[in-house]
Amino acid sequence: MGLRLKFNLVLLAVFLAGFGVAGYISHDLLYRHAREQVLGEARLVMEAALAIRGYTVGQVKPHLNPLMDKQFLPQTVPAYAATETLNELHKKYPNYAYKEATLNPTNPRDRAADWEADLVNTFRNTPDSKEITGQRDTPTGPALYVAHPIRIETAACLPCHSSPEAAPPSMIKVYGSANGFGWKLNEVVGAQVVSVPMSVPLDNAAHAFRTFMTSLAAVFVAVFAVLNLMLSWLIIRPVSRMSEAADKISTGDFNQPEFPEGGKDEVSVLASSFNRMRRSLEKAMQMIDA
Repeated sequence: MGLRLKFNLVLLAVFLAGFGVAGYISHDLLYRHAREQVLGEARLVMEAALAIRGYTVGQVKPHLNPLMDKQFLPQTVPAYAATETLNELHKKYPNYAYKEATLNPTNPRDRAADWEADLVNTFRNTPDSKEITGQRDTPTGPALYVAHPIRIETAACLPCHSSPEAAPPSMIKVYGSANGFGWKLNEVVGAQVVSVPMSVPLDNAAHAFRTFMTSLAAVFVAVFAVLNLMLSWLIIRPVSRMSEAADKISTGDFNQPEFPEGGKDEVSVLASSFNRMRRSLEKAMQMIDA
């Protein structure tokens, strides 16, 4: 096995090991970055929903409450306002979804799906939990979700949800008396759920990963070529010439020119030693012939 082949095999083994480690680390970092990016977008939508709820309670509801005796206005309900507003966003960005998933909702569209009901029950079983994040498969690909509990924290919500008798007649006329009642103070009745698709961030992460790995491979090929040229020019060629000269000198051919001795690297030192050995051997042969 020649020196060049040994060198290239070692270099290739080191590259493959480094390529694998770099690929694993970069893929993990890019995936985590994509996940954090999606979670950041989901939390931004969640904060928008909370802001809409706060605006509805503080600035919309006080002006519409006097009309509630004659006509029920769902615009006064914070959950309705947040859902309607973010449904408009959903029309332009259909993969971004917001829902006030409730186990026993007044409005049937808010009824929790099975996986959303699991989130609500988790919040009920862990009262200290303020947020749940996770990933689920959807028809458009994987999506991350962020969920916050919907808790009855003030008694102001109970007149509409404690019993049909206490609820405004105008609301009963719109939604009936079968659903949305029996809520209790400090009870978790649902969950705000924001779902954000991971397809675009994952595609970007995959593209960045492919670009990085391709660039890394290109750099290796360039380094591989340069190192082989340097190995050939600085080591293999001089050593091969010395080997050929040694073969001829061993047969008594002392007409071989001496090697240049300039420089202080190992090959130059070897050339100087070879020249001294050649001269010594030539003098020894001359003394024997004499």
